[in-house]
Amino acid sequence: MTASSAAWPPGDARGRPISPYARLTDIAAFGLSVFIILVYSQVWVTPLLGDNVPDEATSSLIRTLYFPAYGASLILLALRPADLGRVLIREPFLVALIVIVAASMLWSVEPDQTQRRLVAIVFTTLGGVVLGSRWRWPALAELFAVSFGLLAIASLFVGLFVPDIGRMKLLFPGAWRGLWQEKNGFGALMTFSILFFLPAAIFVPKRAPLWLAMAALALALLLLSTSKTSLVSLILGLAALVFVLLARRGGVMAILAVYGGVLGLVGLGAALWLAPTLFLGLIGKDSTLTGRTKIWTAVLDAIHKRPLLGYGYGAVWTETDLWGPLNPIVKEAGFKPEHAHNSWLEQWLGLGLVGLTTWTLYYLTTLGRALWAVFTSRGALIAFPVLIVFTLMTLTESIVLVYNDLSWVMFVALASRLALPQRAPEER
Repeated sequence: MTASSAAWPPGDARGRPISPYARLTDIAAFGLSVFIILVYSQVWVTPLLGDNVPDEATSSLIRTLYFPAYGASLILLALRPADLGRVLIREPFLVALIVIVAASMLWSVEPDQTQRRLVAIVFTTLGGVVLGSRWRWPALAELFAVSFGLLAIASLFVGLFVPDIGRMKLLFPGAWRGLWQEKNGFGALMTFSILFFLPAAIFVPKRAPLWLAMAALALALLLLSTSKTSLVSLILGLAALVFVLLARRGGVMAILAVYGGVLGLVGLGAALWLAPTLFLGLIGKDSTLTGRTKIWTAVLDAIHKRPLLGYGYGAVWTETDLWGPLNPIVKEAGFKPEHAHNSWLEQWLGLGLVGLTTWTLYYLTTLGRALWAVFTSRGALIAFPVLIVFTLMTLTESIVLVYNDLSWVMFVALASRLALPQRAPEER
């Protein structure tokens, strides 16, 4: 029996025959991988805190509760240590990005905060690398599908039976939020879940009814969240999935898919340029993008004062110096933001032009590999749609290089898998 024919979980990343010991190891590794995803999903934070803003003691407790995920990542690394080297040697920009984060302690406005968050981002990134390097595309699809399936079922339960947790009360009363603080975060999670459920159904036909049913549940939960942004993101993600399916058929169909994709991008760009108000109305935003443009203006002002190196990783949004960069941002925005609400500005603010350039190169390398995979690997069924939605979200949210966050784990996992050679028939 080969890895590709294993019943559960799918076999290892090298396509080798599986012994009983290796199968047990894979089952344990699969369980640890699901655990890592669940911890970084932050599904446990709202049940623990409710709607309360955490104080210093609570924040310390929350940081401690991520440690089991760090430990699980180390166990997965210990089971297959060579996998880390296989990825890192192909991901020089990811390595450089972490090095820049570490070096930013030297010029950070809050060196102690940068040092503490350095540890968190290293382990969060490690979690993504070990997931992407350990599991081939079919297993990776089902890994995230199982994890998101558990989250969807739990969200359905609290939405139906514990509405004080599962539904919003003050802002957008009645909108479902699952086990998270607000509806847009929940909607985004359901969007990503659908983009894993559908490829899982394609990769593993015998479990297709299960994953299609979970996709239907996730769509219903997304609609109950009333998140228009997530719904638009899902439409773009599904369009990307259709593009991959058509392009992989080859021949005339591939040419038509590429032509249609380019035409669609041009049309979308033209619509955004000529009728931005209409587009904003579709996603339920005003001309300030719910105050984001004010934050961006203030952040750009701060960036212009230290454009090359920035203010240090994770240092700006909790710094207490009245003469530091945060105070003018708060005054301009009219409230205290938690982040820049733009992943590109966030990197520039914290790590300067050096960090922004390195992130851009890492992103472009990953996107280029995903585009290449459209024509060479079935992994594009997962990677390309998810990266399209991830890219869209970077424009209005800070989801890049975020410690203890599932979005970053997911991006790094896909980037790591894309960086590795495709060796098994079902990956091609």
